[in-house]
Amino acid sequence: MGPLQGLKIIEMAGIGPGPFCGMILADLGAEVIRVDRASAAGTGSRQEPANRGKKSIAVDLKSEDGVEIVLKLIEKADAVFEGFRPGVMERLGLGPDVCQNRNERIVYGRMTGWGQTGPLANAAGHDINYISLTGALAAIGRNDSSPVPPLNLIGDFGGGGMLLALGIVSALLETKNSGKGQVIDAAMTDGSSLLMTMMYSMHQSGFWNLERQSNLLDGAAHFYDTYECKDGKFISIGSIEPQFYELLCEKADLSKDDFGDQMKRDTWAYKKELIQKVFLNKTRDEWCELMEGSDVCFAPVLDMSEAPKHPHNVARKTFIELEGVTQPAPAPRFNRTENEVLLPPAIAGEHSKEILESLLGLDSNECERLLSSGSVV
Repeated sequence: MGPLQGLKIIEMAGIGPGPFCGMILADLGAEVIRVDRASAAGTGSRQEPANRGKKSIAVDLKSEDGVEIVLKLIEKADAVFEGFRPGVMERLGLGPDVCQNRNERIVYGRMTGWGQTGPLANAAGHDINYISLTGALAAIGRNDSSPVPPLNLIGDFGGGGMLLALGIVSALLETKNSGKGQVIDAAMTDGSSLLMTMMYSMHQSGFWNLERQSNLLDGAAHFYDTYECKDGKFISIGSIEPQFYELLCEKADLSKDDFGDQMKRDTWAYKKELIQKVFLNKTRDEWCELMEGSDVCFAPVLDMSEAPKHPHNVARKTFIELEGVTQPAPAPRFNRTENEVLLPPAIAGEHSKEILESLLGLDSNECERLLSSGSVV
C-alpha cells in the first residue's frame, strides 16, 4: 500500500485535472471516493485511467438528502476537493464553511483556472488561456510561427492537478499539528507561473530573451533540439555541458572547424543547418545504436505507441496494463510503501450501496429509502 494509506479523500467528480489529482492520491494509497451526479449513474468506462483506484457514489446534489449524504462523507473524510467555478459548491450547500462546521479537520481543495479571486475568477477558460497569462505560452514554439500549445500539460496537469495534490498532502501534514483543516486555492495561473520560475530568473538575470527560439533551452541552440532522421523519425539532443558536447561531436563525426565555439550564439543557426544534414544520413535506430546510453544526452523521440515498448520503460515498469489499457504506472516510487492500483476505474454509482452501508454505517431501511427516492443512485 502507498504512503497515503488510511486517508479518506472525497473527489467531487469533474473532468481533466480533477480526476488526475484524485488518481495521484489514490495511486499513493489514499481511499478516494468520487461523488458523481445522480444523472451520471451507470456511465463511465473501465478504460479511463484517471478514475482508477477509486470508488464511486452517485448523488442527487439538488436534493436535501443527497447533500446530507455528501456532508456525512465529509464528516468521515480527511480531505475533499472540487474543480467547479467559484461559488458552485456554496450554491449546492457544500461550501467550505458548511463542510468545516461538520468536520473542523477537513482539508478543502479548490482548483480552478483563474483562482477563487481576481477579475477573471468567474470567466470560462481552458489550459491554453491560463498559460497565456503567465508567460509560459509566449515562450514555447519556433521564432517563425505562433506560440505552440504544449498539449494541456502545463496548466491543467502540472500547474493544476499535480499542484492541488501537493497542496492537499501539505495541508494534511499541517492538520496533524494544528488539528484544523484549511481551504486550498489552487489556480492554474498560479501553478503554471510557478513552473516558469527558472525562466523568470534567467530573464531577469539577462540570460533569457523574450523572443522565441533565441535561448539555450528553447530550440535555438544546435545542441539542444530535435532533429529529423533519414526515416522521417526524430531524435532529441541535449548536449549542454562541454564534455557532453565533445562526445556528440565525436560520435556524429562533427568537425571542430564547423562545430567549435559551442556557446557562440551567432553561429547556432548555421550549425543547426549543418547538424540537421548530418542526422539525415542515418535512421533513428542507427543513431540510437551510436548514441543511446552514452553521455551525449540523447534519446529517440517516441510516440505513445512506441514509448511503453522501450527497453528502459519496460525494465522500470513505467507503464502498466489495466482493463486492457496501457497507461502510465503510479509514481513516484517508494522503497517501503509500494504504490499499487487496487481498483479498476469505477462506473458512476458502482459503489453507492457499499459506501452507504460500510462507510456511513446506515441501516438497510435507510439505504433503501435513499436509493428508492433517487437521492442516491
